[in-house]
Amino acid sequence: MAENTYSIGKILSNFKIEKLNEMQLASLEANKKHNDVILLSATGSGKTLAFLLPILELLDPSNNKTQALVVVPSRELALQIEQVFKTMSTGFKVTCCYGGHLRETEENNLLQAPALIIGTAGRLADHLRRGNIQTDNIETLVLDEFDKSIELGFQEEMVFIIESIKNLKKRILTSATGAAEIPAFIGLQEPVTLNFLTGEEPAALAIQILKSDGKDKLETLFNLICYLGNRSTIIFCNHREAVERTGAFLSDRGIVNVFYHGALEQPERDAALCKFRNGTSNVLVTTDLASRGLDIPNIRYIIHYHLPPNEETFTHRNGRTARMDASGTAILILSPEENVPSYITEAEAIELPGTVTLPEKPKWSTLFIAAGKKDKVNKVDIVGFLTHKGQLKKEDIGLIEVKDFFSFVGVRKVKVGNTLEMIKNEKIKNKKVKIDVAK
Repeated sequence: MAENTYSIGKILSNFKIEKLNEMQLASLEANKKHNDVILLSATGSGKTLAFLLPILELLDPSNNKTQALVVVPSRELALQIEQVFKTMSTGFKVTCCYGGHLRETEENNLLQAPALIIGTAGRLADHLRRGNIQTDNIETLVLDEFDKSIELGFQEEMVFIIESIKNLKKRILTSATGAAEIPAFIGLQEPVTLNFLTGEEPAALAIQILKSDGKDKLETLFNLICYLGNRSTIIFCNHREAVERTGAFLSDRGIVNVFYHGALEQPERDAALCKFRNGTSNVLVTTDLASRGLDIPNIRYIIHYHLPPNEETFTHRNGRTARMDASGTAILILSPEENVPSYITEAEAIELPGTVTLPEKPKWSTLFIAAGKKDKVNKVDIVGFLTHKGQLKKEDIGLIEVKDFFSFVGVRKVKVGNTLEMIKNEKIKNKKVKIDVAK
């Protein structure tokens, strides 16, 4: 095996962090000594680096085959891990496979075998059955948030994936909960468990209770958002129908929001999350699909519009805020028939003022550009196009996200109309592409 030389210092500088945390250091050390490692650590604690660094130590630069596989429960988590690995700038090829993504695109990406493949269980099993992934050189398997994959009904696919990898030497399992039982089919051999779960909410997380007069709680929710002001807020509902109903109600009352759930097409999901990340909307209404894996910084409030079904779900929802050194607040709205869950021991009761005013509207809008990575379009191209052809200043351009076949870019709302007029007959990379306000 060729020596794999990389600098943790260089990798950390890419993420603008000074040093690995205690959990990440423990993972590196344990993975050097043990073949099978179970890593239990809270959401937002840095688990992705904690398993990617041990993978990196095992990758052989002289081997042009796939050597490691990461299985995840959601496409968003797969894309997030891929982005972290790319930011590490290791020189190793990585690709992502997930439902809702064109299989033909993935097949092309797999023709020249990536050193690391990240994907959801269903899509990975599909590629394995079609012979698109060669497993002979795969020696490392990571099951990230493994308990969620099993919970979502991917056990059959996971069994098939593990049985397909004949030369597996190392398994790393991660979870943000210690409650899940590890199925025998995973095949762990004398694993070491690193448990960094304290069972406590982060110190920076405040929990509040708001009692509603009405059973459906929508009026209370509206008043609460007005009271909280223009701050980044996620509202959790228990069902897709409730997500759409709640989002529509808030829109009708003048609250800008986006909604997100598992029945949306991938471009719709991407657009919703992008608008939330870039400030086009400060309110995201969602199911528990968004309670894991989504890395969205600076979320100030979590609102439990529906009570979580259990303590584990409550913890995962709250994990979207109070991350790292930031503070956050989780608010439960209770109808007259609902009680504070028994697992909440300390919570502050809050009351809303008699009159509230609509929060200020967001100052950003999102443009959809019908070109992406596969069209050889990148962020630099988009900034250049919008500054030269659209006459925008750089401070008028916000977050840019480039997907395979399309891109999203945040633009100051007051500039959007003029910019669209300026660029309507212009080309990006000598190609005329559709550009409009994202739906």
